Amino acid sequence: MPRNNQLLHFAFREDKQWKLQQIQDARNHVSQAIYLLNNRDESYQFRTGAEVLKLMDAVMLQLTRARNRLTTPATLTLPEIAASGLTRMFTPALPSDLLVNVYINLNKLCLTVYQLHTLQPNSTKNFRPAGGSVLHSPGAMFEWGAQRLEVSHVHKVESVIPWLNDALVFFTVSLQLCQQLKDKISVFSSYWSYRPF
Repeated sequence: MPRNNQLLHFAFREDKQWKLQQIQDARNHVSQAIYLLNNRDESYQFRTGAEVLKLMDAVMLQLTRARNRLTTPATLTLPEIAASGLTRMFTPALPSDLLVNVYINLNKLCLTVYQLHTLQPNSTKNFRPAGGSVLHSPGAMFEWGAQRLEVSHVHKVESVIPWLNDALVFFTVSLQLCQQLKDKISVFSSYWSYRPF
């Protein structure tokens, strides 16, 4: 981080366990999809095509939610980022005028650092708190505690994570296979319902 003509270095603390919520949420949705598929005795026989379609709809919903957690980062307000506790995950501790956000966007791990400055109480600037966003711009303002703060600089780095790309491909293929099964069940269901006796 360039700061006052000096370079600051920070690292994630090794003594703290930290899980990225997007990965955790995606995993939970995949676990729910697996549960839906395995929630029957091995000898269970589906009685109707509609029963299979209902199961596939539920599985596809969970797979879509899992994929969406990896492709769509949460929009957060600056106070939500400040309250997230990410600043305590670094060593040495981050200065109080820095905020950090880490998130997944498609196949990339993104790290955003916001440099802040305090707005003086007698400032003539028109204070407008910023709403939720994935990436806040310089000039965004917010209140934290008894202070009014403004983003002065934004630094963002991204790193491609190959297995995230693989995961997104697997979600897409899984959803396509579920849809193909639904299409086949629908064709056979319509055939049996129109069959003359």
